[in-house]
Amino acid sequence: MAPQNATFPLSAGILFGLGLGGFFDGIVLHQVLQWHHMVSSWYPIDSIANLELNTLWDGIFHSTTYVFVVLGLFILWRAAHRGHLFWSSRLLAGSLLIGWGLFNTVEGLIDHEILGVHHVNEPMPRDQWIYWDLGFLLWGAAMLAGGWLLVRSGRVEQGAARIPA
Repeated sequence: MAPQNATFPLSAGILFGLGLGGFFDGIVLHQVLQWHHMVSSWYPIDSIANLELNTLWDGIFHSTTYVFVVLGLFILWRAAHRGHLFWSSRLLAGSLLIGWGLFNTVEGLIDHEILGVHHVNEPMPRDQWIYWDLGFLLWGAAMLAGGWLLVRSGRVEQGAARIPA
């Protein structure tokens, strides 16, 4: 039977999800596919100076996502040292999806729509950018919803584990 204070550290999973979402965006969209860079709408990659500036901001972005992962690891490590921690795959997967979904939603709204520093797929014609941006936001919302459902079912699972047999 798990004690009442041995809850799974959702904040760790959310921070991991934020970091993984950022790493996916930076590695896949910035580097592998080269669809955009951090400030490529403001400073298009049409000169070495702009490429260097975008690379710098990509590095700052990656550093931030790295900090999210380190903080998540720190929280998880501290929680793991408490006695009888309730481990749950649903809570871990759900909190990761919530974090990744938060990343996509917040980054998509702020960077793509409000500030316009870059858009998801800039090699496409400009009139199609909004569709890629909206797809990114919908992907984030779907991860948030799926994560919330998993966390909810994981909490039910956790509650059942506390009931003495």
